[in-house]
Amino acid sequence: MTNKFLTHYSSRITGVLNGFDRMVFRGYLSSIAFASGFRAFLSYQGILLKDFSRYVQDTSELLKKASLASALDLQRPVQYVNSSSIAKDELARKILANDPVEHGLICVLSSVEPCLAYEIHKCRDQKRLELRRTMRKCLHLYHYFLDPKFGFMSARIQTWFPFDIQICLNGREWLAKQMDRANVQYRRHENCFTWIQKLPRAQRLMDQQLTVAWPRLLDRVASTVNPAHRHICRKKPQSYYWCLHQSEWATDVMFADAASLAEIYPDLALHAITKFSSPDVMRFLGRKVHNPFKGQIISDFKNRPEGIRVKHRVKGNSVKMYDKAGSLLRVETTLNQPKDLKVFRPKQGDPKEKLAWLPLRKGVADIHRRAKLSQDSNMRYLDSLGAIKDRTPVGHIVKDICRPTSLNGKRVRPLRPWSDADATLLRIVARGEFAVSGFRNRDIRRLMNPKTATSPLEDRRRSSAATRLLRILRAHGIIKKIPKTHRYQVTKRGGLIITAVLAARDASLAQLTNAA
Repeated sequence: MTNKFLTHYSSRITGVLNGFDRMVFRGYLSSIAFASGFRAFLSYQGILLKDFSRYVQDTSELLKKASLASALDLQRPVQYVNSSSIAKDELARKILANDPVEHGLICVLSSVEPCLAYEIHKCRDQKRLELRRTMRKCLHLYHYFLDPKFGFMSARIQTWFPFDIQICLNGREWLAKQMDRANVQYRRHENCFTWIQKLPRAQRLMDQQLTVAWPRLLDRVASTVNPAHRHICRKKPQSYYWCLHQSEWATDVMFADAASLAEIYPDLALHAITKFSSPDVMRFLGRKVHNPFKGQIISDFKNRPEGIRVKHRVKGNSVKMYDKAGSLLRVETTLNQPKDLKVFRPKQGDPKEKLAWLPLRKGVADIHRRAKLSQDSNMRYLDSLGAIKDRTPVGHIVKDICRPTSLNGKRVRPLRPWSDADATLLRIVARGEFAVSGFRNRDIRRLMNPKTATSPLEDRRRSSAATRLLRILRAHGIIKKIPKTHRYQVTKRGGLIITAVLAARDASLAQLTNAA
């Protein structure tokens, strides 16, 4: 599909690279991640609640000793970090610079941090001990590696039950290792590439990151930070359930030189911060903007030493744009709360695997769906930036929809974009919450007639009226039906028409005169 931004600036752009940047995985021993499950685990171990404290302390000491053994054997630094203001990644990189390794363990950093852990409460009413999971503080061990596959990475383990693990990778670090093995030359600046010898080959290598067996790879890292896992769980084996807790999916647009990007970037930043309204941001992320949405939509910009960063946030998810290394424009979708977004997937546990629009899961099984959703978000953002230089007259864009057309051999009336009724219809189908999941007849009914129908007959009439409106939009190419569903989505052509119509309707006479 053609992207207006990439097409318009094609003479200045040397290539585009899409893929994950930062990825934060979390592993949970799911069967002991809740109090009743952990109590069953203790029962298998033959541990009574009165002996709980001694058992968990001994087990934590066993874990710490096993986790640190490799660092002590290799004589790598083990350092306690006593302040949350110290950036552990930067400290690990300084240690690497001062005490380099070709591959393997760089160092182990330890820090006392909040965690969810278990403790015993005395229930006086029932005269018994009770196991509860609550917020506490314990020692966490951060292992930093130069991994042969992933490059610079880290893994953190909580040293108290239930021993949660967090693993941080970077897709660009990973790609550098892939290109080294494939003999692909490149120029790198921090976590981005300003030039790649064989960009199509590099993109294929990055696409391969979506096809790996994630549980097996992450289990390998987990066994490195907790070699005592099998011994601890020998009587009731436990395996980690892996989630992609946070992700950054970046689209890097490589310009021929810094001057080519510097010439247009101020206009891009100004357009993004002043023109992208709340519905626009929702459209990028596919989030709801009507009454059920309770969060905040925030757009801001930040002056950094290397340039201006524009960021749009919807609760824990965001889209941002910034310039890097002089000649690189990066658009990045960050997902921290994927459940707020919907994808077309089978219901978990459904043996028939019937597809439906359901919340995006954090589990690694949905990584490829997360990647597609993030890529679509980046492309929509870039496409909207491409509208800055679109000089096509509005009259030319909308002339065809102002004429009668046909659908399945039957005449369909023209749209009247300057009338309130048809303009309202166009606003409704372009709403942000429909960008990913699409909309249904009932959505049109609800938004066109906010008041509840007083009778089944009136509801049927509203449904028929909405069906006629959907037919008109389909006939004019404004919307298309999503296969095997009762949902519709705005087409690329429809999006351009709606943007042109609504911009013209909302503009003042002075703005139109100046533009002309």
